[in-house]
Amino acid sequence: MSLIYNFSAGPAMIPKDVLYQAQLELKNWNNLGCSVMEISHRTEDFYRVTVEAEQDLRDLLNISDNYKILFCQGGARGQFSAVPMNLLGKISKADYINSGYWSNSAFLESKKYCNTRSISIKKIQNNKSFLIKPSQWDISDISAYIHYCPNETIDGLSVYEEPNFKNKIIVGDFSSFILSRSIDVSKYGLIYAGAQKNIGPSGITIIIIRKDLIGHASKLCPSIFDYNIIYKHDSMFNTPPTFAWYLAGLVFKWLKKQGGIKNIEQLNKKKSDLLYQFIDQSDFYINNIDKQNRSQMNVVFHLINSKLNEKFLQESKKFGLCALKGHYIVGGMRASIYNAMPVEGVEKLVKFMLFFENKYG
Repeated sequence: MSLIYNFSAGPAMIPKDVLYQAQLELKNWNNLGCSVMEISHRTEDFYRVTVEAEQDLRDLLNISDNYKILFCQGGARGQFSAVPMNLLGKISKADYINSGYWSNSAFLESKKYCNTRSISIKKIQNNKSFLIKPSQWDISDISAYIHYCPNETIDGLSVYEEPNFKNKIIVGDFSSFILSRSIDVSKYGLIYAGAQKNIGPSGITIIIIRKDLIGHASKLCPSIFDYNIIYKHDSMFNTPPTFAWYLAGLVFKWLKKQGGIKNIEQLNKKKSDLLYQFIDQSDFYINNIDKQNRSQMNVVFHLINSKLNEKFLQESKKFGLCALKGHYIVGGMRASIYNAMPVEGVEKLVKFMLFFENKYG
């Protein structure tokens, strides 16, 4: 079978080494004579998986003891509801930074639970989209928390400067950003992330929450979304997605073997620089995002001649490159180059793009 490079935005690539290990252990995990998918989450064997996964994540992100890590279900969309139901308290107002599709989706969901203010930070200048820096955000004097999404997978936009507002709780949807670069967890009250980008398969959601923010859920909050209940039950209030948890743990160990976040951040920059530099020197492809806000995870681009879109997708697939079609909202192309995408995959994409340009340009 020829090597395929998968540029899917999510569910996305999982490191090959992780897949190989899971394959080897699939039928006989831990010498138990059965799969990790077949054992109870209450067993001592699986408990060790959860403990190691949490510790490895703490090590990777330098998470202090005054934060709890929860492994939940419901994806990031579930957290669009869970966040306001857990954090509002006596203040019924919240600020939502609107930078694209997913941050706006979180805002729209939050309106069911509180008086939410949308703060648009996406602007266009010289035909380039850019985002206003956090230091210039028009934050309310009184709000329970500030919610933002540092990486918009559909729009291909990123906020790289971390917010720093005194006496404000910062909530971040890090679904496509987590583990891709260094972050200062201490600046946040809560970070959540769907797994299917840089953590593992879909089905599990990571929540990193400061201890003092636990225990304030609304009485109407479903138990499955109540952070205090999840915490008290060690993320096992109900049966968790055990296989996804196990695979996430393997990915954390893989990241450590790669040298941790510092090394993976350098590699991600190398990959995105390679692709953006090629696009910039071409008059056949275009990226209309200001350089300071270009996503390193999701590179969106358009062919100048949109009539060639389908041909580009058909021929790229034959070239061993899949899932390059852009989201239907923005069109064009999108190359998602998360942690698991090797440099060789981006090099092959650039090679194909040059070949296609020479053929049809």
